[in-house]
Amino acid sequence: MTKSLPEAKLRLRMSSQDAHYAGNLVDGARILNLFGDLATELTIRYDGDEGLLRAYDNVEFLSPVHGGDFIEVIGKITKVGKSSRKMSFKAFKVIAQSPDQKHESACDVLDPPILVAKASGTCVVIKEKQRKK
Repeated sequence: MTKSLPEAKLRLRMSSQDAHYAGNLVDGARILNLFGDLATELTIRYDGDEGLLRAYDNVEFLSPVHGGDFIEVIGKITKVGKSSRKMSFKAFKVIAQSPDQKHESACDVLDPPILVAKASGTCVVIKEKQRKK
């Protein structure tokens, strides 16, 4: 019997504390941090162990993220080796603050969501720590 490959999701709002640059722009490293959290969840779901994110082999930042935006990140295991777990990640902006100057708290649901970043990488879970078979 083949074990199914898990997928994990997070959705959260970027705060003003996440903004690192002028114009309330969020640092790309914040998105990579979220991808790392998903990698940890994926190895826990698949192996019963947190594993270790070994490397990203591709990272692309495609659209700006600002404080106040709602971001949904999705990760999945795409390939399994003896101890390696290839993964892919995507981050979407699903809600953004509205440019409506009259209503400073106005926000817009983005339909479709905007792909803001994507990446792929490899996690390692050494054989002795793989608790799920």
